[in-house]
Amino acid sequence: MSAANFDFDLFVIGAGSGGVRAARMAAALGARVAIAEDRYMGGTCVNVGCVPKKLYVYASEFGKSFSDSAGFGWQSEAPLFDWATLRDRKKAEISRLNAIYERLLESPGATIIPGRAKLLDPHHVSVAQQSFSAGKILLATGTWPYVPAWPGGEHMLTSNEIFDLEHFPERLLIVGGGYIATEFAGIFNGLGSRVVQAYRGDLFMRGFDHDIRQFLADEVRKTGVDLRFNSNPTAVEVSAGGYRVVFDDGSDIEVDTILCATGRRPNISDLNLSCSKVELDADGFILVDENFRTAEPSIFALGDLTGGPQLTPVALEEGMAFAHREFGEGATAVDYDFVPTAVFSQPNVGTVGYTEEEARQTFGDVVIYRSEFKPMKHTLSGRDERSMMKLIVDGDTDRVVGLHMVGPDAGEILQGMAIALRMGATKAVFDRTVGIHPTAAEELVTMREPVRD
Repeated sequence: MSAANFDFDLFVIGAGSGGVRAARMAAALGARVAIAEDRYMGGTCVNVGCVPKKLYVYASEFGKSFSDSAGFGWQSEAPLFDWATLRDRKKAEISRLNAIYERLLESPGATIIPGRAKLLDPHHVSVAQQSFSAGKILLATGTWPYVPAWPGGEHMLTSNEIFDLEHFPERLLIVGGGYIATEFAGIFNGLGSRVVQAYRGDLFMRGFDHDIRQFLADEVRKTGVDLRFNSNPTAVEVSAGGYRVVFDDGSDIEVDTILCATGRRPNISDLNLSCSKVELDADGFILVDENFRTAEPSIFALGDLTGGPQLTPVALEEGMAFAHREFGEGATAVDYDFVPTAVFSQPNVGTVGYTEEEARQTFGDVVIYRSEFKPMKHTLSGRDERSMMKLIVDGDTDRVVGLHMVGPDAGEILQGMAIALRMGATKAVFDRTVGIHPTAAEELVTMREPVRD
């Protein structure tokens, strides 16, 4: 079947960050493109991820700021928080963004097909009882929250629902120790909930630098979050006052709401992949090569469902690279080295490059620089909060191979630092760089004494 006989040159399943970028760029390059979406334009990030989460983080930080202001001479009572106002204004903003995503696709000529798509064969897709043919099919359906099969697990919410609760939870249990659980713990604690965060392991934020994990745990506890490690729920029961949650050590608590943030799985269960040669890895993610090709020549996949960094900017890079390689004049493979990321916990985390543990395995001889300090603001606010910065240097080349921070605006600071690390900046370059005073960021160029092993 020649390309001209297909309905479309490219059919994209999933209108999240990666799918939208791939579709609009391919259409702009002259391809006939269709994109199917059954939920909301923009995917997880726009609707139930990065965007609403950051808005809620802003909201939750005001409470601390009202308290901080007293140390600077502001004398007034803190205003009352109204959950419905935040929730409904967030909804309006997300609706605005949904419309923008539609226009981004329509402007270059992509066809939007509402509905959940599934494969019929390597070149045919079914959506709402209609069949479409395409020369290439791109899978970009992302991931979906995973809820363990605990007794009473049906009473737990996920990050999909927590943004739009009808009533604000006065007592909230968050199950999980990843960045999603930790961010929501900070959000609802800041908004006024009594928050318990329970994690089954010894220390949360697995995969991050160990010093960062330990330091963040200490700081999170200072904010009032009841952080419980080596603690795993085994059952949820409806009680007169809400829900009774039983843990594996025999203890129990009563809460109004339970958020389950125990990980995400590929959102592929109803794509009918069995009609193709598409293969999955041991964790259920779609296997692709560096050019996003699956084992089926006409089917591609990118974004979170391929098991790489589950970050919106990464999916955008992948979507751009895919479109240019398949419908443009080619593109280089996406470079996953020194991808920066931020966790909007309270305080924030920013990180780029190797953790200390990874660096010791990779480079052997490493030199560590670390600084802990009270942010200047809190010398007057009186808030008991500290920041930490950490540099990891390859001892043989003097190159800075890891940079990690806990503290206000960590994400903003780390973006520029990521450029330096990608360019191969050495510790000597950091040392010769003049700092901006007085800022927290200047600490990154004034650390002179390494930490003893």
